[in-house]
Amino acid sequence: MNLRDISHPREGLVRIAAEFYRRGWMAGTAGNLSCRDPGDASSFWVTASGKAKGALTPEHFLLIDVAGGQVLEQGAPQNRPSAETAIHRALYRLFPDARACMHVHTVDACLAADRAQGDLLPLPPLEMLKGLGIWTEKPAVALPLFENHLDIGRIAEDIQQRFVHLPQVPAFLIRDHGITVWGESLEQAFHRTEIMEYILSYIARR
Repeated sequence: MNLRDISHPREGLVRIAAEFYRRGWMAGTAGNLSCRDPGDASSFWVTASGKAKGALTPEHFLLIDVAGGQVLEQGAPQNRPSAETAIHRALYRLFPDARACMHVHTVDACLAADRAQGDLLPLPPLEMLKGLGIWTEKPAVALPLFENHLDIGRIAEDIQQRFVHLPQVPAFLIRDHGITVWGESLEQAFHRTEIMEYILSYIARR
């Protein structure tokens, strides 16, 4: 996906959302995307709640303060932050290098999570792991797995308590919910999401 001709990262998020919607990864209004503000890394743009991901526009985003969580700017007066904004905020607070975050809902992610026991999902030593920065031969890598809660704030708290150190891969899975992936740019986060979904699809089909 070409994201080099965009004038603002929100335009890139719109393109990515449309592509994920086309693939069935963000059906209806499910899922959410974010990126740090290009002029101020202490804030980030996130999708507004209840918006169809196949029909987003740059006005369907809100600017959120990373430290305090306040809404700094709304694309439209009726916009409200996505329910998962607390998760995005937790990741930006934990990982200063993260510039973009993708959260999608897929059947394969839920099926793969069902294969896990405990709070880690072992990943098969597929070649695709190289796209996540894993270059060892026959690597022993596991994806962090979190329990789902109706109160998203509880999930965000679990993430902050658990990620004292960087996880092996820039992603985690929530049971019965979906995968969340981050990267140092929009393009990297997009490609890493593709890679994680490939791996989860492989697990779901085994």
